[in-house]
Amino acid sequence: MRDRTEGPRTRPTVTVHFAQSIDGRIATATGDSRWISGQETLRFAHALRAAADAVLVGSGTALADDPRLTVRHVPGKQPLRVVLDTRGRVPPAAQLFRDATTRTLHVTRQAPRAALPPHVECCSLPLSKSGEGIHLDALLAALAERGTRELLVEGGRGVITSFLREGLVDRLVVTVAPLVIGAGIEAVGDLGIRKLDQALRLTLRRVLHVGGDVLLELAREGAPPLPLSLPDPAAVAS
Repeated sequence: MRDRTEGPRTRPTVTVHFAQSIDGRIATATGDSRWISGQETLRFAHALRAAADAVLVGSGTALADDPRLTVRHVPGKQPLRVVLDTRGRVPPAAQLFRDATTRTLHVTRQAPRAALPPHVECCSLPLSKSGEGIHLDALLAALAERGTRELLVEGGRGVITSFLREGLVDRLVVTVAPLVIGAGIEAVGDLGIRKLDQALRLTLRRVLHVGGDVLLELAREGAPPLPLSLPDPAAVAS
């Protein structure tokens, strides 16, 4: 796992956000994940979207959840939606393509199987060196060219793991719900870490109780603060 925090910043700041059970699962073994966290933290998730210039998911999340990735539960601007779809698996009927609330960037190595609406831009980028996904440096450069300074990554497991493995995550915002799932889908996959001194060590900036959940904000040393305030528990619960 590489550390690429040195030198001047030329790429977007990357925040990874996910909700998990207390035993580290983001979904059951069957992929059921709606909803792990409560309504109060769902509103905060939408505030994170509103504070970002772009919000990103992988094709697995797009297929399993069919998300809109729009800001609905709080006031705020709509971010650019980005879907990493290396093999062109996401169908034209997906909400990311049908919903025209905001723009969608479809990142793929395959030509679209059908004509896409005007709010969808198709972007072809090279594969990573492993050939298993999009080259993330090229992706961040393409997003920077489109004016993205704050990127919010919402999943799924493979995308989160890739960003962490490449040393591209500046902040982690983790919602921990009081659930025990047991066998299921982990938030983070194999990072190639075999010794503890190889682990990515983050600074715990804030811990907050929101509804029945616990919200953790963690960051690399020197990472800029989140571009929004964490919610006040009393205000959120009202």
